[in-house]
Amino acid sequence: MSLYPLLLIPDFRERVWGARDLSPIYNQEAEKEPIGEVWVTGEDCQVANGPLAGRALRDLAREYGRDLVGEAAPQSDRFPLLIKFLFPREKLSVQVHPDDEAARRAGQPCGKTECWYVLAAEPGARIGLGLKPGVTRGVFERAIGETRAEELLNWIDIHAGELIYVAAGTVHAIGPGSVLVETQQNSDTTYRLYDYGRPRELHVQEGLQAMKETTRAGKVAPAKHGGGLRLVASPSFLVERYRASKPLSFAADQGKSSAQIVVATEGAGVVEAAGHEVAFTRGEAVVVPACVTSFRVRPQWELEFLLARLPAEPVAEPETSMAADAGVGLS
Repeated sequence: MSLYPLLLIPDFRERVWGARDLSPIYNQEAEKEPIGEVWVTGEDCQVANGPLAGRALRDLAREYGRDLVGEAAPQSDRFPLLIKFLFPREKLSVQVHPDDEAARRAGQPCGKTECWYVLAAEPGARIGLGLKPGVTRGVFERAIGETRAEELLNWIDIHAGELIYVAAGTVHAIGPGSVLVETQQNSDTTYRLYDYGRPRELHVQEGLQAMKETTRAGKVAPAKHGGGLRLVASPSFLVERYRASKPLSFAADQGKSSAQIVVATEGAGVVEAAGHEVAFTRGEAVVVPACVTSFRVRPQWELEFLLARLPAEPVAEPETSMAADAGVGLS
């Protein structure tokens, strides 16, 4: 069977720090526990359209291999990128993710470098990103034991439209009051270092081994790219933002192929490719398989969307800044 653009059904995940009201992205409210994360390209997400409806992304990656994930994917049978919407209403734990090398030592397929696109932010919304200058691993370990680890993080204000790059090994935390779109390597390995006294399991020793005292984490200034904005280019992913009032055409990058992911953040539209059309709306993702080398996105009235994929050629880590307005400048 030939592959075609795949609309995935979002996977709602309960989190103690999450929200009950998921507007403006989703209309439904949490019935039991708060919803903190909505995975739109999770391996368990099922296809909603066409002959492959009901099939999980995990199974399709195993069956179709490079035709789906592309030559740039580290593994031929595993979808490389996980995209989520985050709804923090309380502070998330102070945590860290391993890089590829540390993950492999722990028996995991890959590390977890991620980025956050700030879709909405209330006044005063902040993130903790990396350690303050001069804070060593030993100093931070003592602060964990003294229940004051959050004091040693760089807390910076965030605003709608910004992109924050979080290299693997960066100690970080997310404060309440924002809606984020997270693009990450497909790993759920998280070491919780500190949790403000909440009675959840910590992974202090594993996290201290995985953490790096300095990383390239920070806000990334956007750059014009074609008809949109390049939000970030990194070894792990490329993410662009487009606002469309008329159809936009896309083609595969020159070099190694990659699946491409279209995620609606506002409005609704249609992805057209390989003789198929699939409608999608805010909070939904369409995966364009790597074997589909060109496609078109047609807005229904107005549409804002993110386009994510793997780089076709080697890319360095992005230039970043911790300045309050470092990620703002182009609209």
